[in-house]
Amino acid sequence: LYTYIFYRCLQKRRSTINCLSKGVEDNKTFPFSQEKTVKAWTSLQYLDSPNIKAEEISKEQQSISVNVGGKVFHIPNQCAIKYPHTRIGSLALCRDRAKLLTLCDDYSVRKNEFFFDRDPAFFHHICHFYTSGVLWVILEMCPINFEEEIKYWGLSLKDTQRCCCIMFEEKADEVKDYLKVERELLAEIEVKYDDKFFKDMVFGNMRKTLWDIVENPYSSTLAKAFTVLSNLFLFLSIVTMSLNTVEELKDYKINGKTYMEWVEIITIVFFTFEYSIRLVTTPNITMFLKSGLNFVDMVAVVPYFIQIIFETFTDTENVNAQEDLSTMARVSKLNHVLKVIKLLRIFRILKLARQSTGMKAFGFTLRQCYEQASCILLFIAMGIFTFSALLHSAERETEGSPISSIPAAWWWAAVSISTVGYGDVVPVTVVGRIVAFGCISFGIILNGMPISFLFNKFSDYYAKLKAEEYNINSVQRRFQLKKRLRHRMDITDTTISRQ
Repeated sequence: LYTYIFYRCLQKRRSTINCLSKGVEDNKTFPFSQEKTVKAWTSLQYLDSPNIKAEEISKEQQSISVNVGGKVFHIPNQCAIKYPHTRIGSLALCRDRAKLLTLCDDYSVRKNEFFFDRDPAFFHHICHFYTSGVLWVILEMCPINFEEEIKYWGLSLKDTQRCCCIMFEEKADEVKDYLKVERELLAEIEVKYDDKFFKDMVFGNMRKTLWDIVENPYSSTLAKAFTVLSNLFLFLSIVTMSLNTVEELKDYKINGKTYMEWVEIITIVFFTFEYSIRLVTTPNITMFLKSGLNFVDMVAVVPYFIQIIFETFTDTENVNAQEDLSTMARVSKLNHVLKVIKLLRIFRILKLARQSTGMKAFGFTLRQCYEQASCILLFIAMGIFTFSALLHSAERETEGSPISSIPAAWWWAAVSISTVGYGDVVPVTVVGRIVAFGCISFGIILNGMPISFLFNKFSDYYAKLKAEEYNINSVQRRFQLKKRLRHRMDITDTTISRQ
């Protein structure tokens, strides 16, 4: 009896044993292992097999057998046909067995079993959907992979519950924003041009060498030295621009120009030389001109040349027509324009962003949080207008009050909201002081809102930028080391072969 039961159990299992033990009568073999050691899924030779019993066919017609990643699921046929637009529903309604392979990865005619090379753990939730009509959201799963899976099976987020859908959309948006930030961070420090861009250019090798010197400080020792020299000239230019406004230093002149002016001329020549090398060696002039850092380099040198042109034109006008009033007025306007152009020299300090990771992270933080920063500016403007109107209403009939109009109170409101409090404009009435207290309280709350948010974002972006720069620099250093070692080995082999 035990031998017979054991034999019947073994017949129902899928095995690779070719025959039963010798003690079993007639030496019968398993139907599966009798023909092949491994069952072929594309076994369409069983399509017209007479061995398939009628009861098995009727049982298979009641449910669909789906083999997902080696695990078999049975889905009732009446449940699957409720959703004809899904993949399983299409299998249930399909009558052309030759077209079944377009809906699944493989198909066994003998077992009437559809095979899918997908994740069986996820298909538990798909199977539950056909029986209950509700799709569960797996919060532990990557939202992007979850969307790909349900799209493969022909489902959508509309088949989920509203609460699950809201949570999933929030997590999906968070992941997409994170990936977007990661891509933009990599774009901040990635190498814009590879060696292939210089191959088809005139003097490509020489232009590539010059480009690496001025653009990639980790490419060679000469590039590092040039970067240090550029930062030194930038620092010298900023100090010179500041000292040039000191009246005592204007007494010391050489050929009609002060010492600071000569130093500024030297720095301008260097910046012009640096920008010219970048402009000549760049493989893509359009991308070069669109770059923000290159625009800063241009702003650092262009105002000086415009200043020279304006000063020359002004001197000519003064010599030719000193008594003409219209000419004097035009010269006065040119002097105002010249002052604005000189003010543009302040933007030279932004050249530090080319080498400073902190300034890159700060600019990236502002770009990512511009919506929040815009909201804060809007709140400040609303607070200034509201409290200036309230203070004017409280102080307008008071003698000796400095608040004569609402625009006159805007300065007081701006200083109070920023919690600076210069004290040059103060209310004199009790109601006005109550309004001032409300304005200061509003400013404290408003100033405290963005600090933690912006600081956390800045710290996160700065840490990521430093890590990515370190990885890129490490790869470049290893590449340069291997290149030098290979060059030395080639030189050694050449020397040995000559000997």
